[in-house]
Amino acid sequence: MSEILEKKSKNHVQQKIKRNEGIPYHEKYFDEININRSAIERRVNTLISRRTVKKEFQAAWLLKAISMIDLTTLAGDDTRGNVLRLCEKAKHPVREDILEKLGFGDINLTTGAVCVYHNLIPYAKEALKGTNIPIAAVSTGFPAGKISLDDKLSEIRKSVAAGASEIDIVISRDLVLESRWKELYDEIKLCRETCGNAHMKTILATGEIPTYTKVAKASWVAMMAGSDFIKTSTGKESVNATLAVSLVMIRCIRDYYDLTGIKVGYKPAGGIQKAKQALDYLILIKEELGNDWLSPELFRFGASSLLGDIERQLEHHITGSYSASFRHPMA
Repeated sequence: MSEILEKKSKNHVQQKIKRNEGIPYHEKYFDEININRSAIERRVNTLISRRTVKKEFQAAWLLKAISMIDLTTLAGDDTRGNVLRLCEKAKHPVREDILEKLGFGDINLTTGAVCVYHNLIPYAKEALKGTNIPIAAVSTGFPAGKISLDDKLSEIRKSVAAGASEIDIVISRDLVLESRWKELYDEIKLCRETCGNAHMKTILATGEIPTYTKVAKASWVAMMAGSDFIKTSTGKESVNATLAVSLVMIRCIRDYYDLTGIKVGYKPAGGIQKAKQALDYLILIKEELGNDWLSPELFRFGASSLLGDIERQLEHHITGSYSASFRHPMA
């Protein structure tokens, strides 16, 4: 079993991903997009009913999923203590006894990043010192984005200066709802320039976009403007990440890659709480984008409780029994 896990969970070599510098705005790239909702939902239903992984292969995929989690705390009662505990979990996401029984006692497994509010960046920086775990900060008036563009850019500058190497921005949803695509492009492009060397994830808040067609067009505009990742949700909307909206967005990523040769990353966020959901997303990515996207450089989960359930499933793989969830706290 350990040989299979070795092959499956260590097959990722750190990729050198070329930054997405964007392309000049032109509506020809997305103007004629018209998404067939029933076809998208039929494809997703087929995927989850016919594709699965079992036994040691499932354990390997779940270890891989952990390396792609942006371990997140975005609560109103966040404190320094919350963040320090979260960062310790990011550094040691699975109990040592579980890793040892899986044959990975010496693996350096961490989550993909830690994601916090701007004012908590110094605490994350303190806790993650000496590691390679990135700090992601939500910015630009998260979660609603209802602040001026100048204030959005100021927030980005402050987060980068504080130590964030990844910035998750939120777009002005009214620009999508009113199809003001050039204004959306200009806003995202300015945010991208302000991020400097920090990677930028653009949150579309798809639960507040009424059609898949508008989701696809917003995805194209975000990538054209230089987004390194496109992300579904803030986690604060009534509807967050779904497999159907993910399929729409990753097919846009595939088409953008075909056009430019640039690989843009993808981050579903909000509502992904169970290990089975994580496997569904990984299978979707593998089938639609291929193995290159099965890496922290190109795929992330925005999640908090997901890690606890994955750890619980890994223990079940070893013991055959499910432990209580309190044995696998997030922080």
